[in-house]
Amino acid sequence: MRLFILIFAWALLLASCKEVSYKEAQPGGVPSLKEVPPNLRGIYQAYDQATGDFSDTLIIESWGYHMKDKKDKDWLGRGTLSDTLVLKFYENYYFVNFKFNNQWVLRLIKQHPNGSFEFLSIDLQNNDPKKKDLLKKLSKKLKVTEFKKKDDTFYQINPTPAQLMTLIKEGYFTGSKLNKIK
Repeated sequence: MRLFILIFAWALLLASCKEVSYKEAQPGGVPSLKEVPPNLRGIYQAYDQATGDFSDTLIIESWGYHMKDKKDKDWLGRGTLSDTLVLKFYENYYFVNFKFNNQWVLRLIKQHPNGSFEFLSIDLQNNDPKKKDLLKKLSKKLKVTEFKKKDDTFYQINPTPAQLMTLIKEGYFTGSKLNKIK
């Protein structure tokens, strides 16, 4: 799969989707960072998980991010830290929050000592039984409110920072790895 998940996450909601969303940028009560920290800045390569070939390049700078395709064209996506793209740091995770209408969509960055990172979310994109079970399991822990907007479906939760960390530790967030090349 051509790292569609990453492009989707950074560019947010390019097509119909199913997402876990939040009432406020997560974790609640934690201040937003004014710029991307130096240790997270750099150039990261994504790889096609099926073929192992180089896919796209993510460039993270002090102001936000942009992406380039295999041909080095910078058209895949761009985001600037603002009131609709919020970055927070809490308990060794970076929390990337995208505002969509009146909801927030969350991605986590778990950085490794070598500079690479895992890009994580609660993945509800597939309609297989495992994803339905994940939503059912989540609703046993937190109140889940379903919102539909055109072809998009959002499952809004409102965890405390401690509840959010429990979801992370229990493996609700999954994703892919990006390797730092510069």
